[in-house]
Amino acid sequence: MKRRRSREYALQLLFQLELAGNKLSESILHEFWEDNDEDQEVKDFTHAIVKTTIANLEHIDETIKKAAEHWSIKRMASIDRNILRAATCELLYRPDIPSSVVINEALEIAKKYSTEDSAPFINGLLDKIANQVVTAAPDNNR
Repeated sequence: MKRRRSREYALQLLFQLELAGNKLSESILHEFWEDNDEDQEVKDFTHAIVKTTIANLEHIDETIKKAAEHWSIKRMASIDRNILRAATCELLYRPDIPSSVVINEALEIAKKYSTEDSAPFINGLLDKIANQVVTAAPDNNR
């Protein structure tokens, strides 16, 4: 459950950062955690997702664009786009987490925060991305 909370916080931060121009700062993180009292493990995993996503945003967005053949990333709902970004970040940069876990967590978060049509949409894209990751690195045990 701690990682689920971390992923939900990561979504909230990524959403806020997108509105602020994707500029992550210590003051933004400090302000965010003032409103969300959590243990260090939750904070650390949240920071890992957010920092890695922001640092690799161009590559992550390009990966999503390739999977979303007939969708512009800008046309996607902001919540869906940021769920996809965080999950794609995990798929690309966290080989220690099984892709099935990443996808399932993204779907549960989509069901909680987005529309009923979002989960199937997100599932389709993440499944494509996960398959691309496995094809690109077949020895990563995903």
